[in-house]
Amino acid sequence: MTGAPRPARNPLTAPVTSLPRPAEDAALDPEAMRQPLGNAWYCVGQSRSLGRTGLRAVELNGEQIVLGRAPDGIPFALRDRCPHRGMALSKGRFDGDTLMCPFHGWRFGTDGRCRDVPTLSEHDAADFSRIQVQRFPVCESAGFLWVNPRLGPAAGPVAAVPELDFKPAGSLVVELVVEASYDLTTLSLVDPGHVAFVHDSWWFRPSKQLREKVKTFQPVPHGFVMTSHATTTSSPVYRLLGGVPEVEIEFRLPGVRLERIRAGEKRVANYTFATPLTPDRTLLTNALYWSMPALNLLKPIAWPLMRQFLTQDQQVLQHAQDGLDRKPTMVLFGQGDLPSQWYFRLKREALESARAGRAFVNPLEQRELRWRS
Repeated sequence: MTGAPRPARNPLTAPVTSLPRPAEDAALDPEAMRQPLGNAWYCVGQSRSLGRTGLRAVELNGEQIVLGRAPDGIPFALRDRCPHRGMALSKGRFDGDTLMCPFHGWRFGTDGRCRDVPTLSEHDAADFSRIQVQRFPVCESAGFLWVNPRLGPAAGPVAAVPELDFKPAGSLVVELVVEASYDLTTLSLVDPGHVAFVHDSWWFRPSKQLREKVKTFQPVPHGFVMTSHATTTSSPVYRLLGGVPEVEIEFRLPGVRLERIRAGEKRVANYTFATPLTPDRTLLTNALYWSMPALNLLKPIAWPLMRQFLTQDQQVLQHAQDGLDRKPTMVLFGQGDLPSQWYFRLKREALESARAGRAFVNPLEQRELRWRS
């Protein structure tokens, strides 16, 4: 089918009337709140996907980026565009030291600086030493590559990339692209109310009854955490650990959910990352890690269940985005929606502190929340 192009997907929130808008709202560009944070770490793929001499092209918030490894094995991230005629550098060759543009053979070091223009005559005085490809900060953590797409100088500390506090005996990773905006997708990471309806599976929620939940939340750097608590052992996933697991769930900017589960010496971590690709496409990455080698035998069963779980989120978010395209407002209501409101408060503070050139100050306070799920 053809027709008029769809509008950019920017869901706007209609704040609950009992929460006054901060006085600084007028000073902040409203458009900035509709965009993913420009100065933050985003997951762009697994570390093992990047070999010594290979290149990977990725998309991040509308920016085309090429990834590779320098001779010392450290990853680099460059704008995937030759400044000469716009050719994608990821389409060229990489010898482990320089990238060669396939259009005219220009060569660039892994630092982005032009090393050679082979078409120049020896009598041509043109100086290519000042030509440079934009370079982006990149690092590795928890088995993933992380890129900060900021342009220009750093604007103060940002949320740290996720780490693992134990050595995993095994892991599973599922990635899905969601045809929805970054904000809407990220809200699913902090929304406790959707679980009973979207993820109602025999292996995840054997009980069909809604139950009262009472949890304590407290602020942490650039986010908040649902403090460690003993959970039930009704889920088959938890029963694999034995005993009564302790669970802690953290959310941090820009869109990272970290679930840490401990049962004695046994450890499981379930991490989920949101990565903006374009204004209406978001990558969801789910990584499951465990410390017990015996669980590696369950990989053939666990992977399709994980994918089913993430696909449920993918489908419901895409349908919800269709509704927001028609009317781009939300009504965040009740204590179960407070974490969603907290996300926007954290995002606003990140933008305001960067604009003012000051340190980030978490605007949240410890709070007990009640909802049914």
